[in-house]
Amino acid sequence: MNLNCIKYIYFLGIGGIGMSSIARYFHIIGKVVYGHDKNKTFLTEKLEKEGISINYHDCIEILPKWVTSKKCLIVYTTAIPRNHIQWIFLKKYGKNIKKRSQILSIITENKICIAIGGTHGKTTTSTLLCHILYVSGISFTAFLGGISENYNSNLILNGNKFFLVEADEFDHSFLHLSPNIACITSLDQDHVDIYPKKDSLKQAYIRFYKRIKKPYKKIFICKEDTFLENVANNAIFYSIKDKEYYYSNHLHIKENKWYFDFHTPKKIWKSLPLSIPGEHNLKNVTAALAISDYLKIDKRKIRKALFLFQGIKRRYSIHYQSKNKIYIDDYAHHPTEINALIYTVRKCFPNKIILGIFQPHLFSRTKFFEDAFAESLGNLDILILLDIYAARELPIDGIKSENLLKKIKISPDQKEVSSISKVLEKIEKKFFDIILTIGAGNIDTLIFPIKEFMKKKYG
Repeated sequence: MNLNCIKYIYFLGIGGIGMSSIARYFHIIGKVVYGHDKNKTFLTEKLEKEGISINYHDCIEILPKWVTSKKCLIVYTTAIPRNHIQWIFLKKYGKNIKKRSQILSIITENKICIAIGGTHGKTTTSTLLCHILYVSGISFTAFLGGISENYNSNLILNGNKFFLVEADEFDHSFLHLSPNIACITSLDQDHVDIYPKKDSLKQAYIRFYKRIKKPYKKIFICKEDTFLENVANNAIFYSIKDKEYYYSNHLHIKENKWYFDFHTPKKIWKSLPLSIPGEHNLKNVTAALAISDYLKIDKRKIRKALFLFQGIKRRYSIHYQSKNKIYIDDYAHHPTEINALIYTVRKCFPNKIILGIFQPHLFSRTKFFEDAFAESLGNLDILILLDIYAARELPIDGIKSENLLKKIKISPDQKEVSSISKVLEKIEKKFFDIILTIGAGNIDTLIFPIKEFMKKKYG
């Protein structure tokens, strides 16, 4: 597809984190961008303030006249339900219809593309690498899967020498990409509706690896969190446990801040700051540093970028902290991520009573990982378990939060199921030191109310 022939772009599901960055990109380069989403959110409001028109009603009467023109590109997310009225109309009358992942491929196909893949850690790795590129003055454009705290955006436009993207495995989206440099941060089973067996996930990543092209044609693989050692014969491995080609060690806390040492094949970089704490984040930082060193970015600029890095919204985001109370929000929605989050919080704040508010995301994920969720959530002291966020799915018989709650080994008087609207009144009755909001659905709508509650009650 020749994007130069496209004047108008209509996004179905424009408020998604991946969709919104592409919408911003086309808006900035001069296309007429319009979109639809089910609900008004922080992201859609920000897009509207930037000049993008959005509608929130599923009817065809409000569609712009040019939407069926040959000069219009329709970009959709696979989260759109089949019975969506606009989607049915556009499939029938639209001239150019592409998935979000296909558009990302078209944008990057003739560019030097760096793609960050993996079940966990994509957003942290790509956002830090983006920040390093920016601080180093390198020409690049980045499409991020989260909102960078440094730039308050998921799109960073700083030239076009490199294009940095996240390689999302959902719906095999990443198989549309043909990157020059790739990274696989982890291979942990998820999206079980797409990959019912772990081998099917492995085979998809092997196909992704085979799509890497010249120039560069390099892939960085986390040694301890993947199982591709015997597949990628030209891989560059990194680790936080083994002394691989690149590795980090000596993770330590000093005056409530985290530091580590990073080893390249030639040098040791001592006492680098870890802005987002936790061993799992050290792996992500190690990946970003390895790619930066491979690209021969100046060490002094990399170190400067690390000290200036502010993180990503909804990744260990501390929204309130006083002498005795703390509120942290995190996007963790997989048992492995929840374990890592709770472990890190206990490491940072030992001997504290933790109240976790968790919103399960997807019925299929909750069903597949029910026992693993029960085990990970059992590491909390107090739990408020929200109703399952369906997203693109229909309910599954027998899969509900009440059943999950029964399996969680927390004292019955310290765990309960709640609707999202009742959370604040339940918090008021709890005794805690730390609140964690955890999940990938609409639990983020609790952030402001909880933050205001904490300020009002604890100063």
